[in-house]
Amino acid sequence: MTPEQYVQDKAAASGSSFYYAFLFLSSPRRAAITAFYAFCREVDDVVDEVTDPSVAAAKLAWWRGEVAAAFGGRPSHPTMNALMPHVADYSITAAHLDAVIDGCQMDLDQTRYLDFPALAQYCHRVAGIVGEVTANICGRTEEATVAYAHRLGLAMQLTNIIRDVGDDARRGRIYLPIAELQRFDVKAHELLRTSAPYAYGERFDALMHFQAERVHACYDEALALLPAADRRSQKPGLMMAHIYRTLLREIEASGFQVLHQRIALTPLRKLWIAMRTNWRGG
Repeated sequence: MTPEQYVQDKAAASGSSFYYAFLFLSSPRRAAITAFYAFCREVDDVVDEVTDPSVAAAKLAWWRGEVAAAFGGRPSHPTMNALMPHVADYSITAAHLDAVIDGCQMDLDQTRYLDFPALAQYCHRVAGIVGEVTANICGRTEEATVAYAHRLGLAMQLTNIIRDVGDDARRGRIYLPIAELQRFDVKAHELLRTSAPYAYGERFDALMHFQAERVHACYDEALALLPAADRRSQKPGLMMAHIYRTLLREIEASGFQVLHQRIALTPLRKLWIAMRTNWRGG
């Protein structure tokens, strides 16, 4: 299997909304973003799939070494072999990749966040940096587009956090800030309850409405930051924004029933949203 086939299979198997946006890029850009996304999946899978924290930490350390070796001209993993031919063309640096690893390391080092600024720092590493690299690959020409990409990354990661409240709690992780749980009088252990009336009620509903309102504001802020000159090139990011925001609205329509299930859009619906965004120009 070639490195290019390896990363293609990795991206396709994930079922991520990102994959549908990749389809509308030119071949060189699609190859670059597929390889970068495969890298993100590799390091994220370390945290999600390795149950022993010490083993996971060792694997992340290996990836740090692999990034350094790759930028030194000695890649060994198929993902890095697929990515390295594109780094110069799209201004991808070792610092970008190390930041993504840093974000995954945070998942090993802490399972709670005191307040929103602390959570935002985590989101910056695992999503803002991803947004920045994606914007570069898509053809960013304006410096202001970096701020758009980071804000959009934050909005999308916060959408993921809302979607995965129940799943994350069962893994021992709670991303909703402690200060906000306390503000709405929602106890951490209540997030593990999956049957009404214990899990869902006015307090939880108020907490989640607060979360959703903040995420919608982030989407609005991101779109307002995107310069007109880059709107066409950034259509793949806008496709992802529309897919994720549609997911957020589905979660809202369900009454935030996210503790006992994982709400998702069908692949066909994701593709339709991506196609519609492409037709409309953003």
